Amino acid sequence: MKEVTARVLVIGTGCAGYAAAENLSRLGVPDVLLLSAGIHRGTSRNTGSDKQTYYKLSLCSDRRDSVYDMAQDLFSGGCVDGDTALCEAAGSARAFLRLNDLGVPFPTNRFGEFVGYRTDHDSRMRATSAGPLTSKLMTEALQRAVERAGVPTLAPMQAVRLVVRENRIHGVLALDTSRLQDDYGLTLIRTPFVVLCTGGPALAYDSVVYPESQSGGTGMALAAGAEACNLNQWQYGLASTSFRWNLSGSYQQVLPRYVSIDEHGVGHEFLPDALGGAAEALNMTFLKGYQWPFDSQKAVEGSSRVDLAVHAERLKGRRVYLDYAHDPAGLDAGFTLLGSEAREYLARSGCLVPTPIERLRRMNPQSVQLYRSHGIDLADQLLPIAVCAQHCNGGLAVDANWRTSIEGLYCAGEAAGTFGIARPGGSALNSTQVGAQRAAEHIAYAAQFSPVDEAACREAVQMLRQDIASLLAGKGPHHLTVRRDMQALMTRCAAFSRDIQQMQRMAEALAQLPALSAQGVGDLPAAFDTLDVLAVQRAMLSAMLLSARTSGSLGSALVPDAPAGDPMRGHTLHTRGSDSAYLPVRPLPRTDDWFETVWQQFNERHGI
Repeated sequence: MKEVTARVLVIGTGCAGYAAAENLSRLGVPDVLLLSAGIHRGTSRNTGSDKQTYYKLSLCSDRRDSVYDMAQDLFSGGCVDGDTALCEAAGSARAFLRLNDLGVPFPTNRFGEFVGYRTDHDSRMRATSAGPLTSKLMTEALQRAVERAGVPTLAPMQAVRLVVRENRIHGVLALDTSRLQDDYGLTLIRTPFVVLCTGGPALAYDSVVYPESQSGGTGMALAAGAEACNLNQWQYGLASTSFRWNLSGSYQQVLPRYVSIDEHGVGHEFLPDALGGAAEALNMTFLKGYQWPFDSQKAVEGSSRVDLAVHAERLKGRRVYLDYAHDPAGLDAGFTLLGSEAREYLARSGCLVPTPIERLRRMNPQSVQLYRSHGIDLADQLLPIAVCAQHCNGGLAVDANWRTSIEGLYCAGEAAGTFGIARPGGSALNSTQVGAQRAAEHIAYAAQFSPVDEAACREAVQMLRQDIASLLAGKGPHHLTVRRDMQALMTRCAAFSRDIQQMQRMAEALAQLPALSAQGVGDLPAAFDTLDVLAVQRAMLSAMLLSARTSGSLGSALVPDAPAGDPMRGHTLHTRGSDSAYLPVRPLPRTDDWFETVWQQFNERHGI
C-alpha cells in the first residue's frame, strides 16, 4: 500500500480545487498536495453555456454597488446563510481580479472597465463572461499557477474514504486507478486538513447536463458524518442530450423552433398549442434565455411553462428537439408578435433576420462553433433536448470559513451548500474562488493543527479492505444495475417535478438495499462512485420529503399534489445521515467596523 503525508490535501482539480491549492501555496502553507481522479475530468473543464457567467461586484462606470448590496442579493434568494453571502460578496472583486492577473480574458472596454450585463436574480448588471468556456479558461489559468508554484498532484487517484475519528479528519484513502491490480491501488494520505472540491453529485439523476466525466464526492463526506445543507435545492433547465450542454441565453433568445416527433415519425411544432398561441410561445422562448432555470413560481404564467411543455411531450413517449434551421410559427410576417423587450434586444444585436441559426451566428458565433466541434451542425440537424439537472444548490454545510461540521475538513465549489433557492446566475463560479480563498486563509492563519491518529488510519485501511472484499465476492446485485435504477427513479419522482409518495417508496428502497457487487478489480472505481451517489440520494430524499411536506412547491421543485405551505425561506434544511431538520439562517451581518481596531485584529491574525 502506498503511503503519503501532507499538511493539506486538496481533492479535485476544477476551479475550486486549483484555486484552493493556489491560495494555500501563495500563503506559504507547506506540503500542499492535490489529488485528482483525472485533471481533465469534471464539470469545470467540460461544461458551460452560451456565455458562461461570472458574477461579481460591479466594476464599471457609474454602476452604483456595494459589498452589502451584493450580499443582500445573494441572501435574499432564500435559505442562504448571511455570513457566507457577505463573504462571497466581499471576496468577489479580489478573486475576480486575481483571475484576470492569471490570464483569464474577461473583456474590458477601451478604458479598462469590466462592463457587465444582468443575469437572473441580479439587480446590478454584475455579470461578465469570457465566453461559453469561462470555467475551463479559469481552471487552465489556475492550473498553470499551481504548476508554477510546484504543488504536486496525485493522479489518477480516486478518493473513496475519509479517515475520521472523534469528528476530526486524519487522512484520506484513495485508489490509484493506474495500478488497481497492485493491492487495488490502495493509497493512504495522512493529513490533518482536507479541502473537498469534488463538484456536485452528478450521478444522482439519469437526465443531467453534467459531463460524463463528472461524478462528485459528497457521499464520501456524508458517510463520514459530515452534515449537509439544502440538498432539496437543485437547478434544472433545458439542455441538449446528444452533447450535454445548457440551452440558456442566446440559444433561446434567437427563437428556435420547438419540435416533437411521435412514434410514427411525424413531427410537429408543439409550443404554440401548449402555451396558447404563437405570440406567447415566441415571447416565452425569448424569456427562457434570461430565466433559464426551472422555477415553480413561473410554472403557471411564466417561462417555466416551456419546460413543462417539453416534459409533457417526453412523457407521451415523443422525442423533443430544437430546430435552428427554420423559424417558429409567428415569424412569417416578421417580428411584430414579439414584445418590445425582445424586439429591441434582437434589433440592438443586429438579429432581426430570418432563421434562428442566422440570428445565433450574429449574436453568438462561438455557440455555433461549439456544437460543430462536437459533430453537430445546428444549421441542418435537429438538436435533442430534455429538462435536466444542472447544478446542486445544496451540498455540505459550511461556515464563513468554508469549514464543514468535521474538524479539519473544508469544502469549496459546488460541493459546498451555499447557494439556497434562487442564486444569481454566475454566482457559482464566484463561490468556487471565494470559498477556496476563505478556506486557505483559515488553514494558513487560524486552524488548529492536530497530529494524525495512526491507529485511526490503520483501522480505516482494514475496514476498506473488508468492503472491497465484499464487493468482489459478488453475492449481491451488480452496483451499476442498482445505480441506473435509482437514477431513473430520481429523475421520475424527485427532479423538478416531485411526487411525495414515490419519493417515500424510493427512500425505503434505498434503506433496504442489499450488499452490492463489483465485477473484478477494474470495476472498483465505478463501484465506489455508486456507493457515493447512493449515500447522496438517501440524504437528498430525506431533505426533499421534508421540504415537500412543509413547503409544497418551492424554488426548482414543483410538487403538484401538495398544498402550498410555509416556504421556510428564513431557514436552511440540514441533513445528517437520513435525518433532516430546519435551522434558522445565520443572519446577514451589518458591519460597522473601526479601521484602527480591524487593523490591529488583522495583524494579530496574520502574525504581523
